Amino acid sequence: MTFQEVNLSEPILRALDIIGYNQPTPIQQQAISPILDGRDIFGCAQTGTGKTGAFCLPILHKLSETPGKGGIRALILAPTRELASQISENIAAYNQFIKLKHATIFGGVSQVNQVSALRRGVDILVATPGRLMDLMNQGFIKLDKLEYFVLDEADRMLDMGFIHDVKRIIAKIPAKRQTLFFSATVAPDIMKLANSILKNPIHISVAPVSSAAPSVSQSIYYVSKENKRSLLRHVLSDGKVEHALVFTRTKRGADRVAKELNKNGISSEAIHGDKSQGARERALKGFKSRKIRVLVATDIASRGIDVDKLSHVINFEIPEVAETYVHRIGRTGRAGESGVALSFVDREEMIYMKDISKLIKQKINIVENHPFS
Repeated sequence: MTFQEVNLSEPILRALDIIGYNQPTPIQQQAISPILDGRDIFGCAQTGTGKTGAFCLPILHKLSETPGKGGIRALILAPTRELASQISENIAAYNQFIKLKHATIFGGVSQVNQVSALRRGVDILVATPGRLMDLMNQGFIKLDKLEYFVLDEADRMLDMGFIHDVKRIIAKIPAKRQTLFFSATVAPDIMKLANSILKNPIHISVAPVSSAAPSVSQSIYYVSKENKRSLLRHVLSDGKVEHALVFTRTKRGADRVAKELNKNGISSEAIHGDKSQGARERALKGFKSRKIRVLVATDIASRGIDVDKLSHVINFEIPEVAETYVHRIGRTGRAGESGVALSFVDREEMIYMKDISKLIKQKINIVENHPFS
């Protein structure tokens, strides 16, 4: 199945083509058409299955086809600022030819810029519950024009104690709306919440990616956070590392790593959601033609990267979600070629590596003797 077959609009298909999304993931195949048909969804799916695209793409399609009456038309509620930011990056990539207005709000930072964005007008709002409630109570947010409500990672939302905020938010939105509910588990309290807000939903369940390709050789380097850049230069000094895709967790981190490598004579570019489309295309073209030896990417920017005979994937920072690791290292060792995946693990990241080993059910080789061990 292709994205054309699920009847998304031409501007969205053009954006998907540019970012390199060729085929919908299983959850996207199952969810997009029912959402376009106006059905409520109960989706059992973990991060790493493509569920963000499963709800964002049809919402963007539907919003672009019908004029709004002013006010926020779609609300996507996420449990953490990291997930909210990731969803926002996805929307920015899909939305580049539609130009619907979207904003992201979460706690832990000043509300000034967030309030400014709200005042300019917003079609799609991505929010964490606490900051959303705060800004609603201050009168900066009204949800009376809402048409689409997405509750993402509902089980995590409940685990973090947001259930009362979620219920208060639901009480403030129109009863006539389309609701999309996603959870990694189907515990009784999750089902109780889902049943209270969904109307005749379509049920979708997708298993997470859970295995690494045998063609990829995996190794761990235990290293302190402050020595990671030095270790990266050391690893890249080996001529066998012909072409490397390096992953960081943040956009700022990607820029810092690329700048440091270039300063040391290693041709590098960073690619992430804050880069213009032209800059991202130039970086990817240079990487594919091997004019650039190292591409430093965040996870969202990497989704469309498909490079022939990519020799190495380097996890400069370990992802918090184990499935993301499988997606990352799957960029190498393709089409019958062998590949190498290296992971730089500091003390705080050991717990993430433990989750990864548990998921892939493999013991990963540890590099004992390196200059920064």
